[in-house]
Amino acid sequence: MIDNYENEHFPIGMPDPIEAIKFRMDQMGMKQKDLAEVFGFNSRVSEVLNKKRKSTLEMVRNLNTKLHIPTDVVIQDY
Repeated sequence: MIDNYENEHFPIGMPDPIEAIKFRMDQMGMKQKDLAEVFGFNSRVSEVLNKKRKSTLEMVRNLNTKLHIPTDVVIQDY
């Protein structure tokens, strides 16, 4: 009953995709250069994390596989 009340009156939205990536990187002790294999190039990592480039489907799949971030979080528009 409490759970239903909280979900109805105080819903928690999805996190920002970039913040979710940064949070997971922090949890795993990773740096931007460690994501080069996920994004393809070091320059792409910087562009995506600075919200200058959108994530591709391949990037979303790699983030899900390698960092275990749910695809529904990473695929959101930002």
